[in-house]
Amino acid sequence: MRKLGFDNDKYLRMQSEHIKERISKFGGKLYLEFGGKIFDDYHAARVLPGFKPDSKMKMLLQLKDDAEIIIAICAKDIEKNKIRSDLGITYDLDVLRLIDIYHGFGLFVGGVVLTQYSNQPSVTAFEQKLQSLGINVYRHYPIENYPLDVQLIVSDEGYGKNDYIETTHPLVVITAPGPGSGKMAVCLSQLYHENKKGIKAGYAKFETFPIWNLPLKHPVNLAYEAATADLNDVNMIDPFHLEAYGVTTVNYNRDVENFPVLNTIFEEIYGESPYKSPTDMGVNMAGNCIIDDDVVLMASKKEILRRHCNYLVQQKNNKKVSSELYKIELIMKQLNISIDDRPVVAAALNLSEKTNAPVTAIELHDGRVITGKASDLLSSSSAMLLNALKALSNIDDEILLISPTVFEPIKELKVKMHEMDTSLHPDEILIALSICATMNPLAKQALDAIKGLKGCDVHATVVLSDTDKETLRKLGTNATYEPYKKNDNLYYN
Repeated sequence: MRKLGFDNDKYLRMQSEHIKERISKFGGKLYLEFGGKIFDDYHAARVLPGFKPDSKMKMLLQLKDDAEIIIAICAKDIEKNKIRSDLGITYDLDVLRLIDIYHGFGLFVGGVVLTQYSNQPSVTAFEQKLQSLGINVYRHYPIENYPLDVQLIVSDEGYGKNDYIETTHPLVVITAPGPGSGKMAVCLSQLYHENKKGIKAGYAKFETFPIWNLPLKHPVNLAYEAATADLNDVNMIDPFHLEAYGVTTVNYNRDVENFPVLNTIFEEIYGESPYKSPTDMGVNMAGNCIIDDDVVLMASKKEILRRHCNYLVQQKNNKKVSSELYKIELIMKQLNISIDDRPVVAAALNLSEKTNAPVTAIELHDGRVITGKASDLLSSSSAMLLNALKALSNIDDEILLISPTVFEPIKELKVKMHEMDTSLHPDEILIALSICATMNPLAKQALDAIKGLKGCDVHATVVLSDTDKETLRKLGTNATYEPYKKNDNLYYN
């Protein structure tokens, strides 16, 4: 049984109520800058066991009748074909994906804002594509000396040049395919236009991390620093909140650095600022829903170690990540943790050294570490998967769950198709197991245990194939691997 450290139901209740309160504070219209991922927040799920990756989406669905979504995308990101690293697709394609998903949940998408628009041909082509699909598109333009020249910014030559977004709901969620898309500027531009039209509207920010009411050096907040090592984000005490209220809260450097300018912009728009600190702007309730700090501590430490492992792989692939690695190693020293705190690493490496074969290890939620080594028939991940399912369903290790009559045709087909790697991968194993489950009760028993793999820590001694990585991801495991290839092939590796 997986130990939980976070009460997801409480979070949904508290978060939606808190946003409703913030809407009412501003007279019934709120622009909510939505940081991070709305429906697939796996980082939060990893460091806060019990948090569901779609929690924020479920929270929004509770406000469905009052909410609409505006997606911001930076024109420069379209121009340079910026890729979402977790999905391997460009930001412009991700906008289409996001619209489909929001529509699928029954949420209203009011349109797309092209920020930093400067008549770039590729951006104009994307704009025309969106319009042909019946999607409203708005242009927001670069402002010279942004965000320092407040007088220019809050004028007809600044925010005033931007297209006004026609919105129809009390809650307007501004989201984006990734960081640096200009979400805050979109919100502030709308406040300027709304104010000129005599409409009272407010702004708030929804960022899950860092969690403002946890200590500065709490592992959850340090895990956020590790996750944003490439952005050079640094958690810090919010000095404005401390001065205004005498209360210590945590924010991050960019919000703290930008607050004086942001505050001045608010004063120019409203006549006075509604906020005394960056923390005041936030609406995040996650810190109030942690129910077992020890569970959260351990999960966050393991997340930091996995980030470290991933950067080691990138460094081996000649990517320039030395500063990111240095930062994460400093965090590891602060918490006094090392790779030895992930039992799967030692288990995989030790067995690999003994057998001279690739090995994958998984730590089950009861603490057992299960391994699997590669063979001519199975990849190491496949062997681990079968062994783990047997362990979870109390099936003797010697029992064959998959009949050779099912195995052999798959392997023969791979040979006939001239595949370089003819060993069976986890996705093929699961298909074979599903076939056998129709006739073999033990195979069905093992297949039913698959949900027990979700959230488990995994490590392999060699670089996993894309197929193996994707299947392990879909199973909900948290997988890493050593930066070594299993053979000397250059292309098929």
